[in-house]
Amino acid sequence: MDLPHAQPGPYLGFNTHTPPVSRTSKVDSPISLQIDSRFCNSLNPVPSVPLQLLERKEEKIELENGDDQSEDEKFSILGHSVCLKRPRDGQSLVCTNPPKRVADEPGLEARQAAVRAWGNQPLGVADPEIHAIMEKEKQRQFKGIELIASENFVCRAVMEALGSHLTNKYSEGMPGARYYTGNQHIDQIEFLCCQRALAAFSLDSEKWGVNVQPYSCTSANFAVYTGLLLPNDRIMGLDSPSGGHLSHGYYTTSGKKVSSASIFFESLPYKVNPQTGYIDYEKLEEKALDFRPKILICGGSSYPREWDYARFRQIADKCGAVLMCDMAHISGLVAAKECSSPFEYCDIVTSTTHKSLRGPRGGIIFYRRGTKSKKQDLNLSHGDGRNHYDFEERLNFAVFPSLQGGPHNNHIAALAIALKQVATPEYKTYMQQVKKNAQALGSALLRRKCKLVTGGTDNHLLLWDLTALGLTGKNYEKVCEMCHIALNKSAIFGDNGAISPGGVRIGTPAMTSRGCLEADFETIAEFLLKAAQITSILQREHGKLPRDFLKGLLNNRDVVELGNRVEEFASQFAMPGFDI
Repeated sequence: MDLPHAQPGPYLGFNTHTPPVSRTSKVDSPISLQIDSRFCNSLNPVPSVPLQLLERKEEKIELENGDDQSEDEKFSILGHSVCLKRPRDGQSLVCTNPPKRVADEPGLEARQAAVRAWGNQPLGVADPEIHAIMEKEKQRQFKGIELIASENFVCRAVMEALGSHLTNKYSEGMPGARYYTGNQHIDQIEFLCCQRALAAFSLDSEKWGVNVQPYSCTSANFAVYTGLLLPNDRIMGLDSPSGGHLSHGYYTTSGKKVSSASIFFESLPYKVNPQTGYIDYEKLEEKALDFRPKILICGGSSYPREWDYARFRQIADKCGAVLMCDMAHISGLVAAKECSSPFEYCDIVTSTTHKSLRGPRGGIIFYRRGTKSKKQDLNLSHGDGRNHYDFEERLNFAVFPSLQGGPHNNHIAALAIALKQVATPEYKTYMQQVKKNAQALGSALLRRKCKLVTGGTDNHLLLWDLTALGLTGKNYEKVCEMCHIALNKSAIFGDNGAISPGGVRIGTPAMTSRGCLEADFETIAEFLLKAAQITSILQREHGKLPRDFLKGLLNNRDVVELGNRVEEFASQFAMPGFDI
């Protein structure tokens, strides 16, 4: 991370690490400096006033229409006396002696023109190779069916903010406490984003705070561990083959630690019931009381049912753990009140911002603030000694400077735009349709004798167990990709990990964003069944091993035919933000 060697200078925002004056410049000539309003702190605005450098002999430099009655303030910058002149109302600030430009050098204008031209070339001209690849990806998204549960399509306004000039600004630190100057407008954007985040989830700012700087939910989760735990402290989350996430701690059957959460902290997973696919809360409580984790985690990446947050709260209180929810997948449903909310029971809630929430790619952390309840005060050690939560300072410090550098301001602005939309009635209607589409797709697959984990879904995704058909998730995923259908292989509880998963995860947010309704997902179900038939035939003819299986995919007539049908179907639906 890039930290300045010196803190900002006086209150005017000058850095004391200023380069020396060029030998070609005339020190004796008067120079007028204007403090732009952009350098004023958004919390403590400073009026814009002219700065004047005085000669070493303290000879005052006057402005045009100067008035001896105006109030002057003097101080020194770089060894020169500076006079702040405050003109009367209506008096113009015109400098009679503008700074003189260094004498033109040979080729100076040509070099300046070259820089300007390079800086203003469109992508297609500046880098045709990258532009061509991006156009191909644009066509892939438009002509394909996107069923990856963790992906979505952002609106045009979000896309515009992501590709904006905000990416130019460095703003390490929190709003109002940055390491660099010139962040007053960036501060306003981040403040607004935080306000909208709390409003989107109907949270009281006296009881909840939020950090919108994490680069991803994995980063947000690790910031929570870093802020609240010591190395080798214990955490407990849902097992990855049971639908959990690697960032909650995961190691393979051979003992290899896969995620940083397992490398730096001690993790022990809880699991789902192998017969029902639901979380086994009895075994969870028994294991938690033995393991005594410092943080108990609810939430996962491929769990199609509701979470019993009240039961999690009871277990966390019994073992003295902080209760954390990773609602990355269901945050949009939570905001729209289309599923149970973790905020009533949890101490900390993290999320991605790009899945069902339909914002830019990034992470977010919500944390309790204010006074703790008596029961929580007895069980939790995280406080300031006065029965108050101390999550805010510890988590903010963990995000920066412990784990990250400057926040991505274009992402934060884009997130603010998305969160504004989340609070609208139209977004609630959208999330209701996401659930209806998931249920329609699940029903269509069940009618065709397919096996779904838990027998259905309560949210935006479902798990299709392919082992009953004798298929591997990896082979089926590849056939779907060749047919322009994007979904992902997923471990089913009982597998030997994620190396050879026996199922696929299917989500409905992305295609709902394109305008698909229940009848459209009936058609999608037919495509998925056809892909399963193709996979079964290829496995019989070429075997399940990837090398042999892929040979059968080349120039396969059934694959080409299904791919054409998928493209024709997908191209009927508009893409948000695309000019196609």
